[in-house]
Amino acid sequence: MLHRKNTALVIVGHGSTLNPDSSIPTHAHADTIRQMGIFDEVVCAFWKEEPGMREVLRTVDSPEVYVVPNFISEGYFTQDVIPRELGLSGKTTELLRQRVHYCAPVGIHPSMTRLLLKRAEEVAPGIPREESSLVIVGHGTGFNENSTKAIKDQVALIREMNCGFREVLDAYMEEPPLVADWVSLTTAPNVIVVPFFIADGLHSYQDIPVLLGIEKEPTAAASQVGVFRRNPFNLHGRQLFFSSSIGTEALMAEVILDQVAAFDAENSPAALRAPAKLGLPEMLQQWLAGGTGRIGQVTVQQTDCGFLLRHHGEEAAENLAEYHEAEDAREIARYDDAGEFRPLKTAPTLKRGWQLNVPDIAALQLALEFLYPSAVANWLRYSTGEAKAPALRETLGYQTGIYRVTGLIRDPEAAQLTADVCGAGCQRRVLWDLNGIGPWNTLPPERQTADAPAREIPLLCINPCQILVGGARTVVKKRMKAEADAAAHQNAEG
Repeated sequence: MLHRKNTALVIVGHGSTLNPDSSIPTHAHADTIRQMGIFDEVVCAFWKEEPGMREVLRTVDSPEVYVVPNFISEGYFTQDVIPRELGLSGKTTELLRQRVHYCAPVGIHPSMTRLLLKRAEEVAPGIPREESSLVIVGHGTGFNENSTKAIKDQVALIREMNCGFREVLDAYMEEPPLVADWVSLTTAPNVIVVPFFIADGLHSYQDIPVLLGIEKEPTAAASQVGVFRRNPFNLHGRQLFFSSSIGTEALMAEVILDQVAAFDAENSPAALRAPAKLGLPEMLQQWLAGGTGRIGQVTVQQTDCGFLLRHHGEEAAENLAEYHEAEDAREIARYDDAGEFRPLKTAPTLKRGWQLNVPDIAALQLALEFLYPSAVANWLRYSTGEAKAPALRETLGYQTGIYRVTGLIRDPEAAQLTADVCGAGCQRRVLWDLNGIGPWNTLPPERQTADAPAREIPLLCINPCQILVGGARTVVKKRMKAEADAAAHQNAEG
């Protein structure tokens, strides 16, 4: 691809509040594409991590935006959640300052076939294909046929290509044919299992190894264990080769670009609009001109060589670990001082003992985005009136699927939940209220205003995050269960 001037790429993933490995492939593919220089901006957004989907379009300056879902199949998330959260109304949506093109998910692109074959060759090098069974594993739910369609399509394509495998099969965790039955499903002495997932999440590094018989019980995160590096496994008189998820393949970056090219080929987007400056780099430059600024737990200082970032309070500290790439900020923010995963980057737990030098304003913008996703953009968009804070009831009112019940949360429950989730555990200033009629009495007033000291970028919470929405679901489900149990007990006594 040639350089696309005034154009941004947004890669949307699922993410996780529990698994530190879930978002790694999406970030890695974004890094690869960013280095190619095809787009002016390449950013990520997630359902369960930061930056959230409702915030990500604020973070890009480009007037033209391509959105590619880093999902395996079409279904609930790609057809309902992502368009809703991004405010999209079709394949191309004209927003206030941007035109957004919504591409198909990566997992359904035909080029996924070569990645599957490459992964099979890498995991079982030198093993004759005619003596091997290839098993492509998915989740399977029985509720949505699209959850298995992408896998069935790939199996059919590989069979038609006559790639030499004795057999090519699809198998699933929760519906037949079950991956746990791999011994009876396959006939070859060598069995190659490739999980058709985007990341090495709970399924690929915990559930599937147990179902295969590799592990007796779920293990730690994939990055902390060697389950993918102990091939082959000798089980039931066979050699079993187990691969990491297909989404971790480095060439997935090319599939993302393939989906952008496919969108253009199918939809023939009009010529780019005139560039529209949204102002993020200029605002940062003005903020730091001739001095030092603060955002969250980070102090930023302009130097002769660029910009220096440190943990606030360690400006004069010595023997700090040195970092020099904007992407290093992502790893700095991933774990706290105790080595615990930080799914919420605005938690007051940023680790100490580091300093990051970046050369220019573009690198600073990227580094701050990794440290505090969407924070700079939220500040600018809110201060200029472009971003409005909806009431919590409004946010819960458009939830679908398993989150639809969140609309049933009661006012006292919502107030307590906000205190628990948004109180000491997060540094953001909560600008949304319950019904649009007043502040929270469970949060201090200074936590409900955008006002901040001079030279400080406040961390603003313009939209209730997915952690809060998930918490609302837990609260409602717990109450409904308690009410049902009480009713059943009363009926039993009566």
